[in-house]
Amino acid sequence: MQIRSTYRLAAAAAFALSAMAPAMAQQVVLKVHHFLPGTSNVHRNLIQPWCDKIAKDSGDRLKCQIYPAMQLGGTPAQLFDQARDGVADIVWTIPTYSAGRFLKSEVFELPFFTRSAKGSSTAFWHFVQKNALDEYAGVKPLWLHTNDGSSFHLTSAKGVKNLDELKGLKIRAATRLNSRMLAALGATPVQMPLPAVPEAMSKGVIDGAMVPWEGVPAAKLQEIAKSHVDVPAGEPKFANSIFAFVMNKAKYDSLPADLKKVIDANSGAETSAWAGEKGFDSVVVPFHKLATDRGNQVLALPAAELARWTRATADIDDQWVKEVSAKGANGAALLEDAKALSRQYDK
Repeated sequence: MQIRSTYRLAAAAAFALSAMAPAMAQQVVLKVHHFLPGTSNVHRNLIQPWCDKIAKDSGDRLKCQIYPAMQLGGTPAQLFDQARDGVADIVWTIPTYSAGRFLKSEVFELPFFTRSAKGSSTAFWHFVQKNALDEYAGVKPLWLHTNDGSSFHLTSAKGVKNLDELKGLKIRAATRLNSRMLAALGATPVQMPLPAVPEAMSKGVIDGAMVPWEGVPAAKLQEIAKSHVDVPAGEPKFANSIFAFVMNKAKYDSLPADLKKVIDANSGAETSAWAGEKGFDSVVVPFHKLATDRGNQVLALPAAELARWTRATADIDDQWVKEVSAKGANGAALLEDAKALSRQYDK
């Protein structure tokens, strides 16, 4: 009798395990695409750790297959559409590489808007959730962040100490608002994605680039540039770019509920703040050192000179308000909301 009972229990356990096996074995592979090299800070310290985290949290049922440096084809400006259309499951990109499509979101790219990537990223996430989710149709934003603010990296060893010395220089801009700012300062903006910067600077096509310190090693600017210009410590940075780590909405919807929970637990405001701090704020000091160790000059504008630059770009906010309002939104209210969120989180 006991033998039969033992047999029945063993058979039942075997049946249960066999029934569970397909569910336990199910693994969802997510194609993750971005434009930076696999050696870049963002790849190693943001995208790969995030992928490792969801793999761990899901018991290896979620797995990333990361394609850096545009290995799935296309250009950086096409990454958002690749996520929306399912060419990739997840992308990390600068949405405003597609000029004019993210008018509300780009408020965080206005001049002198960002003090820290952590605080600005938190504010940016909340702003989009409240005001601009329509710009992300077809995808699910997982984390949204900014950089810590762009600095000038110049081929000239003497650097730039005032507005007069900046006039006429050909400077790389990441986005259209970056370009507008440079034009207001008297420079000649040349808009291009970061991967194109090293060759353009090396060949003298441009005299310098606006890039956050996080992007310096990826573009080898500590080697190509001879001088760097920052704002005084604690002041809002010259300019900024917004970033989005987004997932194809249909792919997310196809996941079982428990895997959706894993994605959700690794998304949102806190993850956006993590991306800003880990990916950008934390590397400013060591990446500064990469430049100074090579003998490069790193300058901070005096407060009085910074005030001149701020005045020269003052009407860019008004231009943005008019453009957004012309599209049917309340530009003035959006700008004030973005500023209020920045005051709350980016102190």
